[in-house]
Amino acid sequence: MAMKAATAAISANYQMCRGIRAFCSSSSTFPFNLPKTNIEKPPPAEPSTNLFVSGLSKRTTTEGLRDAFAKFGEVLHARVMTDRVSGYSKGYGFVRYATLQEAEAGIKGMDGQFLDGWVIFAEYARPRPPVPPLNNRPPQGQW
Repeated sequence: MAMKAATAAISANYQMCRGIRAFCSSSSTFPFNLPKTNIEKPPPAEPSTNLFVSGLSKRTTTEGLRDAFAKFGEVLHARVMTDRVSGYSKGYGFVRYATLQEAEAGIKGMDGQFLDGWVIFAEYARPRPPVPPLNNRPPQGQW
């Protein structure tokens, strides 16, 4: 008798799990589907001698970045942005070339290539946006 009750309980539990699994796995009837939005990409940056490099490994150093990009022209400045606490790379950096032609060659030569075991991406750097005023105060000199 106890065996029949246990079997019936297991069977009922299995049926309930099958129902929940079927409900959750059917994405077309799931009530919480978010509407698909079109995410607009920002326009490409204007050509400049300053490049933004992303996808860097934590092991990548400023010297390694400079050496990799020096194959395509004269590198005036290279810098890997690092975490203050750990000292490891944050995954991005900047490279500045002497001329626009060298910068273009650097992008063509290094975009999508491997550096320290990771695929990196190189593009023209965008200028920094202006810093908003603190505490909603008007900028200095407005009064």
